[in-house]
Order: sequence, then C-alpha cells, then structure tokens
Amino acid sequence: MHKRFRYRIAAFSAALFVLSFPAGAYSDHRGHNLDSLEKVVAPWTVEAVFSAPDSVFSRILGAYADLMNGYLQINTPRCLYYAHRALDLADSRNCLNTAVSARKIIGQVFWAQERYDSAAVYYSAALADVDRMAAGEVSGLTGKPYPQEDVEDGYSKLYGTLGNLYNMMDSIPLAMEYYAKAGEIFDRNGWNESNSVLYYNIGETWVDEGDYPKAREAYEKALRYGRTAGDSLLIANALKGLGGLYLDMGKTSRALRCLKEADGYYSLHDDQEFRYRMETLDFMGKVLSQQKKTRTWLALAASFLLVMLLAMQLLLKRMRHLANEKKAADEVIDEALESISRSDEAGGGPVKVIIEGDTPELSDREQSILPLLASGMTSQQIADKLCLSLPTIKWYRKKLMDKFGASNTADLIFKAKECGRI
Repeated sequence: MHKRFRYRIAAFSAALFVLSFPAGAYSDHRGHNLDSLEKVVAPWTVEAVFSAPDSVFSRILGAYADLMNGYLQINTPRCLYYAHRALDLADSRNCLNTAVSARKIIGQVFWAQERYDSAAVYYSAALADVDRMAAGEVSGLTGKPYPQEDVEDGYSKLYGTLGNLYNMMDSIPLAMEYYAKAGEIFDRNGWNESNSVLYYNIGETWVDEGDYPKAREAYEKALRYGRTAGDSLLIANALKGLGGLYLDMGKTSRALRCLKEADGYYSLHDDQEFRYRMETLDFMGKVLSQQKKTRTWLALAASFLLVMLLAMQLLLKRMRHLANEKKAADEVIDEALESISRSDEAGGGPVKVIIEGDTPELSDREQSILPLLASGMTSQQIADKLCLSLPTIKWYRKKLMDKFGASNTADLIFKAKECGRI
C-alpha cells in the first residue's frame, strides 16, 4: 500500500472519528447556511465580543465554532480565520471545550498540508486543555466543572487524532498507544460506532505494515463493533477491509464472500458511499481475475502432470522391456557357452539334445514361450507380451523346434503335447 493511499485512509478515518462520536461532537456543518452565520457575527468586533454579556458571548462563540467546522473541508483560509477567532474568545473566558475543538481544527489543517510537527503542537495543546477539564477546572461561562461526558469526548477525539497523526509519521508503536487509549474510552461508554472506525483504521495500518494476522484481527473487531451498532456503512467498511486483506493473502474465495457482502451493504447507500462501493467492486474484479488465472494455472499443471505420468509409464515399460531383454540375452549367452563347452568335450562333434525319458529339458524361458506358441500367438505378440525383442523370440522358437525335432510350429506343438509339456 502506498503512502498516499494510507493518507487517504487516515483522513477518511479522522473524518469518521469526528462524525461518529455520540456525545458532545459536532455534526457535518457543510449543510448549514454559512452565509447566515457570517451575517450573525459580522457586526461584532473581537473587542465587542470580549466585553459582551455571557448570553451574547456564548451565541457568537457558538457561531464561530459552527463556521470553522463548516468551512473545514470547503475553504481552508476561512476555516482557519474562524478557528483562531473562536480560540481567542474561548481562551478569554476559559471555555475549554471550544478551545479544544478550535486547536484540533487548526491541527487538522496543518495535517492536511503535511506539516505534521505543527499539527502535533496544536493537538498537544488541545490535550492539555482536556487535562485541565479532567482536573475539575470550571468553565468561565457556567462557573461549573465540565461534565465527565465532555472530558471523555475530548480525550477520545484527541487520542484517535494523535494516533492517526503518528501513523502518518510512521511512528506505529506510538500510534497504537493512542489508539488503545481511545478504544478504552469507547468501550467504557459503549460507543460501538467509534470503535468500529478505530479498528478499521488499525486494520489498514497493519496491512500497510505487512502484518496480516494483526490486520485480520483488527478488521474482525471492526466488523463485530459495526454489527453491534447496527450501522450498515461501518459493516460494509469492515467487510471491504477484510476482502482486500484476503485478496492480498491470495485467499480469493474468502475475499469474494466478504466483498459481495460489503457491496450488498454499500448498495443501500449509493448516494453516500459511491466511491467506496466502486473500490469494493474493483477488489471483486481483481479477485475474479486472480481466480481465473489460478484456474488456468491449475489446468496447465494438471495437463503437465498427466503428460509426465504418461511419459513415466512409457519409460517404466521401456525399462522393463530392456531388463527382460538383458535377462534373455544373458540366458542365450549362457546356453551358447554351455553348448560350446559340450561340443568341445565331445571332440567337436555334433551336440545332441539331452533327453530324459524322451522328454527334452527346457529352460524357464522356453517353458514360458511354449504355451504361448500353442495358444496361436505370433512371435511378435509373444515378444510384446513378454517385453522381449522379436529376434529373441525367434531364436527361442528355433531352439524349441530343435529340441523336439520338429519341422514346423504345428509339429512342435503336437510333439510337446505328446510329451506332456503343454
């Protein structure tokens, strides 16, 4: 996964962190009428707001907060302008929750510009403001300590944001420390939607790091939290993450199951998540292409193995034939040497066949060939059956005829039957 792709993922996760918090979080302000809000604050100079009554101060401060949030993704200069104004006002009356939001917004702008060190400065300052809230510091407007819910909300937002920041800075261990802190708060408050986003982001991080077991564990947690929350988009995101992971691991069947299920959820939100549905469909196309390649290679491998098997069978048959031929040749040579020896002992005269009870003495090979001749097989057929050469069979056939004193094959078979050899 390329760095710029991880930036897209981290930015997407950061947006979901903001939009999915159940308590104390702002909504997407892009649908608000920003012109109307600007008309509200236009008549008020900063000095006038500083000295205004609490009710007016609170209204103008809220308008600045809405404007900085509304312009965050559509007009960076105006977003920064209103964020700094909101921060100045918040610091003047110790409105720590608004100060936290303003510093976080400014940090996000620096992050988007890849000025990570500057972003870290503002995030750390925002975290210090939440520490003051947690310590019981009172609000300048209400005169009361901040509710624990606001403290939890502030910590969880910043822990998730700092985790994403250090993720982008390749400080993965530090990122995971902050993710873990955010997860503890989510679990404590039952914020399943936020936990689903958190573990999806962790899964993407481990994929980027090449640690597939940890990525799978994170995606599966994201899926469980998404199902518990009953949020179809969070379920779809987790399934898409799992599908992409299985695709990278070469587990195409599992990948296809996850991606098909994810597409089913995305199809319910075509107007909201078209881009992520298209990414899912792209993954599915890659899965199907990989499966097709796998089937092609398997078919080629099966064909190769079949050819190799046939070749091995032919080779074994040839080796068996050669072994039989060698054995037969050795027998022929032994018999020839024995015949020469007997001829020498007889003073060079003709060698007569040794007869016992008018029955010729036959070798094992002759005893195996004789019944085959009697069955009507040709010399070639006998050679094929016994894996011997045709000349070898003809040589043994001639020897049998000599031993039985036969003039032809029919005479040989007749005499062999008379002697009880067939």
